[in-house]
Amino acid sequence: MGARVGASLWCLLLLAGCGAESDPEPTGRGPASESRSPSTPTRSDNSAEPTGRSTSTAADGTRVVVGDSDFGAMLYDDTGQAIYLFDIETTAEPRCYDDCAVAWPPVLTDGAPVAGGRTDPALLGTTERADGRLQVTYNDHPLYFYAHEGKNEVLCHDVFLNGGNWYVVQPNGDPAPPA
Repeated sequence: MGARVGASLWCLLLLAGCGAESDPEPTGRGPASESRSPSTPTRSDNSAEPTGRSTSTAADGTRVVVGDSDFGAMLYDDTGQAIYLFDIETTAEPRCYDDCAVAWPPVLTDGAPVAGGRTDPALLGTTERADGRLQVTYNDHPLYFYAHEGKNEVLCHDVFLNGGNWYVVQPNGDPAPPA
């Protein structure tokens, strides 16, 4: 019976997209216990608003920036896509493949990742995935997006899926505290 309830809960979370519908207006900043609605990052690097999802080029690698959210300062790519870590990955070796990587696409790069704003360049790195592509790491954690989030949304912080918890990443490289 417990396994059936767990499977049903997992399906509901996946179908619900880990949270509330997207709100086109910024939700502001407040305690995580007040709202699990999407957050809008505040750019800390004075960059222009990005126009596409692609965040890497052969010359520059993927750019990682820090923005504010309901969960505090956290990492985003330069298009405003929230970045997560998977707590069962205790080394730089990725463990999220197949169905997991469909729901949680890895943050990939074609070159060395680039630190923007308050991102610590010493914490940025890469790890090779099984298919040979380079995945961005931060403080030795492989990084991921959530596939069902839009720009400036944070829907899946402190969510248990695919055998572990998913957390947004603070600028020091640690997961943000549970909501």
